[in-house]
Amino acid sequence: MKTDGGINPEEEAQLADSVGLALLVVLNTLTPGERLAFVLHEMFDVSFDEIAGILGRSSAAVRQLASRARRRVRGTEAVDEVDLRNQRSVVDAFLSALRAGDFEGLLAVLDPNVLVRTDIAGRPGAPMEIRGARNWAGGAVAFSKLAKPVQPALLNGKVGLVFAPGGRLSRAISFTIVGGKIVQAEVIADPARLNQLDVSVLSE
Repeated sequence: MKTDGGINPEEEAQLADSVGLALLVVLNTLTPGERLAFVLHEMFDVSFDEIAGILGRSSAAVRQLASRARRRVRGTEAVDEVDLRNQRSVVDAFLSALRAGDFEGLLAVLDPNVLVRTDIAGRPGAPMEIRGARNWAGGAVAFSKLAKPVQPALLNGKVGLVFAPGGRLSRAISFTIVGGKIVQAEVIADPARLNQLDVSVLSE
């Protein structure tokens, strides 16, 4: 997920602020041609004919590049909007409580018997498990100061969280939500598994 053109960390941070962290994560998964076609057409309203001249390709080929990029950005799976809003409400509440170091706020959105699995980079197939809302909330509060860069995103069609310094996906948290409570969560850190995630942008 390397960016092209030697962008330095400060520039990447500015780009993340301007386009949104989740979008930057997705852009970094695109090919250079897809990324250029999408950004120029969707964000700067450059015509396909002009982009074709820049890339040295036909307008039809550029349209295909932009279309593939658009599907990646917006997600390929049809998502139930009501379910998505419900998920977003729970995940937003979790994230707000996490950033505030609010133990009781975390308990409010966690099922008492929540199961959390965390993979360990370099040790695939050996997840660490945490059971119980109080156990996970207690540990999560200790990391509240590190949660500011964490942002919501769609992960395989469900609302989750991403941590992506400079737009490079480093951690992701997927959730299983039942009855307005998080009953299961998975913290994904293994690069191979992160690359397999279908990450797309949540509409506001």
